[in-house]
Amino acid sequence: MIFLEIAHDLDLSPPSGLLEQTAQAALAHQAVSADTDLTLVLTGDSQVRKLNREFLGIDAPTDVLSFPAGETDPETGRLYLGDILISIPRAESQAQSGGHTLEAELQLLVVHGVLHLLGHDHAEAQEKARMWAAQAQVLERIGIPSSIIRE
Repeated sequence: MIFLEIAHDLDLSPPSGLLEQTAQAALAHQAVSADTDLTLVLTGDSQVRKLNREFLGIDAPTDVLSFPAGETDPETGRLYLGDILISIPRAESQAQSGGHTLEAELQLLVVHGVLHLLGHDHAEAQEKARMWAAQAQVLERIGIPSSIIRE
């Protein structure tokens, strides 16, 4: 199950099920069981900046943060992958500068976040190439051109 939380101070209502379906597409692409849970949090720069500083030592907002859990819920027996936080102000800015919709940018960030929860990284060139290829494949499967992926 994909849990979606939207910060109360955001004037945002993504199309029903869009982000959840995007996360499920990324999980399916990576051959992860549908019996897997994760949380998507749509929030502002201040929360993302605080967490970025606290956990990564970077005192700046960013577009997406992933916090892998990889634990089994003792009540349901389902795997909980972790949490993905997306900064809506960053997503809006990137969508505008990239010339595409906010929904497409959010879908890119969801895919990116899910891949991070699953262990993908882009610190080294080879890892980045593999992660970017996976992002492109997932996006194309859901009808988003891979050209929105930034280098």
